[in-house]
Amino acid sequence: MRKFSWSLVIVLLASLVFAACAAPVAAPTAPAAESAGGEAAGGGAAAPLRIAIIMPSSITDVAWSQSMYTGLKAVQAEMGGEAAMQISYTENMFNVADAATAIRDYAVDGNDIVIAHGTQYGNAMFDVAVEFPETTFAWGTAIDTGADKGLSNVFAYEAQAQEGGYVNGVIAALMGDSDTIGVVGPVEAGDAKLYIDGFVEGVKATKPDMQVNVSYTGSFGDTALAAEAANTHIKAGAKVLTGSAQQVVGAIGVAAENGVYWLGTQSDQSPLAPEWVVANQLYDWTGVIKDMIAKREAGTVGGTAYSLTLNDGLVIQFNDQAPIPDEVRAAAEKAIEDIKSGAITPLK
Repeated sequence: MRKFSWSLVIVLLASLVFAACAAPVAAPTAPAAESAGGEAAGGGAAAPLRIAIIMPSSITDVAWSQSMYTGLKAVQAEMGGEAAMQISYTENMFNVADAATAIRDYAVDGNDIVIAHGTQYGNAMFDVAVEFPETTFAWGTAIDTGADKGLSNVFAYEAQAQEGGYVNGVIAALMGDSDTIGVVGPVEAGDAKLYIDGFVEGVKATKPDMQVNVSYTGSFGDTALAAEAANTHIKAGAKVLTGSAQQVVGAIGVAAENGVYWLGTQSDQSPLAPEWVVANQLYDWTGVIKDMIAKREAGTVGGTAYSLTLNDGLVIQFNDQAPIPDEVRAAAEKAIEDIKSGAITPLK
């Protein structure tokens, strides 16, 4: 038995040696090379552009915040969807300290562009921008890019809202059967004040004797105060109203209940009262967003201040569901062309 066992072991060892000699030697795996477009030769996609935005209200506020979010979504779709561009957002940031934390968190998380969508966020944004020089930051409405602070990674943007305000003023003066118009303002600053001042100028240029009652609620988002202000204007005889900021949801509701026309700004507000929202000045930020992205990809991470005008970015949208007389539309279109050509300069 012992002699047989040793013979069997020798046979098995010989078989293993033969198999090892016959087997092919595996070549080492080479690392995947990257193509010029940033994609791996093995098919891995380039990392998407990451944009984060902090907003004082919601993405559905039919006003300031929605205008920028709509622009971001349009650019995302044009670039090819989420595979090419990812959007993160924090809404309803009324508390500036909370917004400051969100701005920093988005920078720490590695977002390429961080948008602080409100002038109240400026100081906090500048503080964070100093610490993250390779991150692009943007804010509005403003023209300060932080150059005097030694920063080169901040974009700023604003809207010349007085231009569309003037056009809406022309429309308001020719609509309704009253010599009184009401304006529901938020805080007397920024693009809201520009819009309202331009609106008043447009009314007075069309009908100098019309009474324009302007009230400021002191809040951007208090819809109850805006509704109260709208009721006050209607009791004073107004048949046409306008206003600015996300608070206007309350005022538009009151206008519709009382059969009063409304002129909107920042976003499309006609869905709130299709028969009464006559026209809107829309903020189209897509051109600004695309240029910021293009500059960043070319190596410039900030330094430009953008301005929307009727020639580029501001759009007057007429609501076909509202009864706009042909002569009113014609007067508005003439005002648009005169502003574009420089024949009219609101708020010289």
